[in-house]
Amino acid sequence: MLVAAAVCPCPPLLVPEVAAGAAPELDAARDACTDALGVLAAARPGRLVVVGPVDGAGTETYPEGAAGSFRSFGVDLDVRLGAAGGADPRPRLPYALAVAARLLERTGWSDAPVEGLGVGESCPPGLCADTGRDIAARDERVALLVMGDASACRTLKAPGYLDERAAPFDAEVARALGAADLAALTALDPGLAHELKVSGRAPWQVLAGAAEGADLGGSLLYEDAPYGVGYIVAGWS
Repeated sequence: MLVAAAVCPCPPLLVPEVAAGAAPELDAARDACTDALGVLAAARPGRLVVVGPVDGAGTETYPEGAAGSFRSFGVDLDVRLGAAGGADPRPRLPYALAVAARLLERTGWSDAPVEGLGVGESCPPGLCADTGRDIAARDERVALLVMGDASACRTLKAPGYLDERAAPFDAEVARALGAADLAALTALDPGLAHELKVSGRAPWQVLAGAAEGADLGGSLLYEDAPYGVGYIVAGWS
């Protein structure tokens, strides 16, 4: 059963080494992510599953110790997902899970074994929910670290340019994540999310499926749109 969840954005700029001189601009988001990971640790899970977006419509699994790298962003920084174990050392984590691995490293996560799951950004809502239910059934005490950004269309200089639908969409997502509103997350429109360049839709719907019957409450820890991209942090327990 799901006992806790943390929801965090996944821009590589969340990693201070990647952000370099611009690092202070996301300090508040990083602090909120640290608080969200504290919610996970306090729940004493037996297993932590990190869920993040990948290309396509299916899912990809990553074992504990899977490697990632930020070299493609010009930074000589490698990461591992949880303990090193015997996993393939070659970097292969998608960027969202690499960001998650760095967050876990920076907070010294050692509370439970970690594994990763990449969910295709075009994965249908029903499959996302089924995937979440399967995750929750794996252990008596499962926690999720859910990575994903809201819209990338909040300003004229945003990656997706300005779209007037973006702010209302992000506001509803922030409300739903802060209230642990499973029905609202399940109802997110994949087509609209794609048009608004939302990377978190599928991971959030995995969370909604995993949380069915868990009776968790939510808390919104951060919501803003630096660089015209919606970043949301929430904790469920």
